[in-house]
Amino acid sequence: MSGPGLPALVGAALLAAGRPVTLRELSQVLGVPEDAVRREVEGFADRVAQAELGFQVEAVAGGYRLVVPPVIAPYLAPLLSPPPLPVLSSAALEVLAVIAYRQPVTRAEIEAMRGGSASTVVTLQERELVKVVGRADAVGQPLLYGTTERFLLDFGLTTLADLPPLESGSFAHLLRS
Repeated sequence: MSGPGLPALVGAALLAAGRPVTLRELSQVLGVPEDAVRREVEGFADRVAQAELGFQVEAVAGGYRLVVPPVIAPYLAPLLSPPPLPVLSSAALEVLAVIAYRQPVTRAEIEAMRGGSASTVVTLQERELVKVVGRADAVGQPLLYGTTERFLLDFGLTTLADLPPLESGSFAHLLRS
């Protein structure tokens, strides 16, 4: 008796992981070259989309995961928990943008760029959107902040290179300095 086929293993791996799984991880687990895994994931994604099963394969944070399409999510609201966190304040979003575009960055640098407090860093850490990535080589060795994989997931980015270009206006001029 032979084991399950590669498409079944790819689908099961994406479901079981509950997080984005990279091609490298799938290649190692399945014992198949990455290019073959890529074809299998793409084929699996096409079959899932055609079958209208209520979920889809999403490429995010350098890997692939199974997600509920946005059009279906509202129907499942009673099942989803915990309840969504409150929307981030504009100050928190500004701090998050400074960190995303300028990382690694110290709290003092954030405050200098914003011209105000960076106290929302704590909230962003609690939400696992930013983390301490090291210490600056400066007096007192202040903490350096950077974004997390959760940031990529929550904002639907594969990598930081997917951040939109800075446009003139808003506080973009602060980030360019």
